[in-house]
Amino acid sequence: LIPLLATDCTFEKWDVRDAQALAKVEVEEALSNAQSVLTESIYAAAFGAQSAMGKPFYATSPGSSAIASFRKRAYGLKGAVLSATGIEDHEAFVKAVEIGFSESVVGEGGMAPKSVYLGGESRVHAPSAGFAHIVLAFEGVGSSAIMNVVKKCLSSDAISGFSAPGLIGVYGGTVASDAAAMADSMVSAMTSVPSAETVEKAKALAKAEALFALDSGSQSLSKSMAASVPETGSFSAASLSAAYDSITVKDVAAVMETLAKSKPAMAAVGDLS
Repeated sequence: LIPLLATDCTFEKWDVRDAQALAKVEVEEALSNAQSVLTESIYAAAFGAQSAMGKPFYATSPGSSAIASFRKRAYGLKGAVLSATGIEDHEAFVKAVEIGFSESVVGEGGMAPKSVYLGGESRVHAPSAGFAHIVLAFEGVGSSAIMNVVKKCLSSDAISGFSAPGLIGVYGGTVASDAAAMADSMVSAMTSVPSAETVEKAKALAKAEALFALDSGSQSLSKSMAASVPETGSFSAASLSAAYDSITVKDVAAVMETLAKSKPAMAAVGDLS
């Protein structure tokens, strides 16, 4: 696979044309889905619609020059993370990678444009939906491990906690008549410090979820490895486990207090009457 990964691919015009047509269909499907629109809306509300984080993910089909520019900017060795599983001879693998990628395109790479969290709101009124989807979010603070624990603390029978790049918060869906009560429940969840028992339960659930991901196939393991390197500079199952074990009730309380004092971002999609 190494020579294949290292090859600077070119695409025929008809391949690009077909990909553009397929992308257009997928964008239309995504923008007809309430969850996709809600995700777009909360990022626009949180970071501003013109920021790198707030711009639509499901953009209209770009032209060939835009596709070429994106590929040149995003694909290359600069900033890339290569993860592999099932390697018996590490040194031989490293040598194969060095040889295989020796003439590969470095690419522009570099840091992603900085997006500043602003906080705000976005509403998409669709009366025919008969259902209201609501998200209340705040700027994510801390490591991915503590965000996963806080996410578990926020979840209940009525609402679901979530963590996503740059954000943490709660989601709920309900009939329009109960939307106000749902919003109140979200505010209560985000402004209450969880008990020690809740934190310990959340830690166990988040840790188990992270460790199970390492044992659910090579693709899942490789994804966890690639995500860990940019954040910590390394990866091991032991360090992943230790990251969750080191989280204390005080740590979670500090995060919750910080969230409660910061600006909220809120998005609602559906029947908002």
